[in-house]
Amino acid sequence: MSDIRVENLVKRFDKTLAVNGVSLDIDDGEFVVLLGPSGCGKTTTLRCIAGLETPDEGYIYIDGNVVNSLPPKDRDIAMVFQNYALYPHMTVYDNMAFPLRMRKLPKNEIDRRVKEAARLLNIQHLLNRRPKQLSGGEQQRVALGRAIVRQPKAFLMDEPLSNLDAKLRVYMRAELKRLQKDLKITTVYVTHDQAEAMAMADRIAVMNRGRIQQYDVPTEIYNKPANTFVGGFIGSPPMNMIKALVTEKNGEIMLDTGYFLYNAKDISSILRDKTGGEIYIGIRPEDILLSTHKSDDSVFESEIYVVEPMGSNMIIDLKLGDDIIKAVIQPTTEFHAGMHVWVGFRREKVHIFDAKTEELIV
Repeated sequence: MSDIRVENLVKRFDKTLAVNGVSLDIDDGEFVVLLGPSGCGKTTTLRCIAGLETPDEGYIYIDGNVVNSLPPKDRDIAMVFQNYALYPHMTVYDNMAFPLRMRKLPKNEIDRRVKEAARLLNIQHLLNRRPKQLSGGEQQRVALGRAIVRQPKAFLMDEPLSNLDAKLRVYMRAELKRLQKDLKITTVYVTHDQAEAMAMADRIAVMNRGRIQQYDVPTEIYNKPANTFVGGFIGSPPMNMIKALVTEKNGEIMLDTGYFLYNAKDISSILRDKTGGEIYIGIRPEDILLSTHKSDDSVFESEIYVVEPMGSNMIIDLKLGDDIIKAVIQPTTEFHAGMHVWVGFRREKVHIFDAKTEELIV
């Protein structure tokens, strides 16, 4: 096991700045997810840790030692790729044994490690098959097994579940998390799937345009996003962002969206110096309240644009001028498209972001 530290990492491809000053501290035995959209720099960061890319600036430490000049084979890490990279002409046993044979380990030690990994992954019955005889989930387990037998300091995983169907992906992420906790091996995991990251990670590094936007535990990232990007990327559906002008009327701070006024009485002391400036009201869909009658919680009246039944809940698309905001509620037949409803916010769940910097204010 090992701790990993990335310090001011920079990586360029010609004129493209793929990674821009990334710093990470990953504790021994921790499961850290690099999360972000395509092209955000997460895979390049992982490949730099692995030694498959050479940083232009910055340092990578494993167990407190700088490894920038070490080739991948000398970093004592194991990488699991998106395509599994299994040898098609070898049996499952031989695929898993291959890295140990390359190290010239004794035959009985190789056999012990392969069978132990197969038992952990419940693939003992597959050891004599070849990759083409396996399902996607079985191939993924074999790729994990090949990494486990090496007993590395760290696992590096690049979207290893993305080729699986949705049902198997949900099952395998739970299995992978259990396995990592049992083995207590430091793991850096790349994905663009925020649900996968939330379910698996001890900590998440949300990345965009080569930079880390927020690095924290999943609950903190969900409940207190650092900026509008994180708020809009985490959550399904993502956080609603409503632009508003900070105004003062009769001594009270009001947020004027052009469609409704929101009394910011709970946070007026924080927003008073923002008067005349623009902000975003951030509210998650599940923190929106809908009612057929106006109440003390009501903020504005809106027309229901679309109702999306999702089984355990419903997504309600609401018109706000030319924009649409989304609410998530319990299943009901009470609401339907074209209906007018009163919309309220759970006040304690309202986030305010600066419109210029897009950073969280409160």
